[in-house]
Amino acid sequence: MSRATLDKDPHEVASMFDAVARRYDLSNTVLSLGQDRSWRRATRAALQIKSGDAVLDLAAGTAVSTVELGRSGAWCVACDFSVGMLSAGADRPVPKVAGDATKLPFDDEVFDAVTISFGLRNVVDHSEGLREMARVTKPGGRLVVCEFSTPTVPVFRTVYKEYLMRALPTVARAVSSDPEAYVYLAESIRAWPDQPTLARQIGAAGWSEVRWRNLTGGIVALHAATKKAG
Repeated sequence: MSRATLDKDPHEVASMFDAVARRYDLSNTVLSLGQDRSWRRATRAALQIKSGDAVLDLAAGTAVSTVELGRSGAWCVACDFSVGMLSAGADRPVPKVAGDATKLPFDDEVFDAVTISFGLRNVVDHSEGLREMARVTKPGGRLVVCEFSTPTVPVFRTVYKEYLMRALPTVARAVSSDPEAYVYLAESIRAWPDQPTLARQIGAAGWSEVRWRNLTGGIVALHAATKKAG
């Protein structure tokens, strides 16, 4: 199949993820040099969820992240628009729902917390996605966005960009079921807003108290926020 473009047509992006689903978890671990596990743990900690909370894990893929969130004792549901990804995680014992981030299949104000890891970047209109996340979250509820970002040290930033455009597609050919998808991955990361810009976009979408924390030198950033009351 052909890879998705930065136009991020939802059908193209969903089809692309369907194609990589079979070896997606292995590819993530190899390409992140094993950092994906620590990023999931950091996301769970930042979300500050507790037993009894209802949590939406959006762009959950194979539900690895949902299982991690569930370690808190919360009730967590995995939602993704790639049916192939959800099917690849069928053995993981969490509820799964197929849904588009810009038109979530949930009522207003039903979740105590919502999170999206490495998925906001793939939404055709990520500001609309952020507004939808606010809609389904209770007033005072919490958001954490875990996403690739901009390394803070200039020399490291240069090395990282070289890795994205050269080494990442090469490694993907060895481990992924669809290496072309990882060319899109590299391009989409390079085009993604930096930490302050994304924080402003989150605030404009109905969230307050927006802050962020860099992980792995800014390769990844956790943006946290609270749903505005009233």
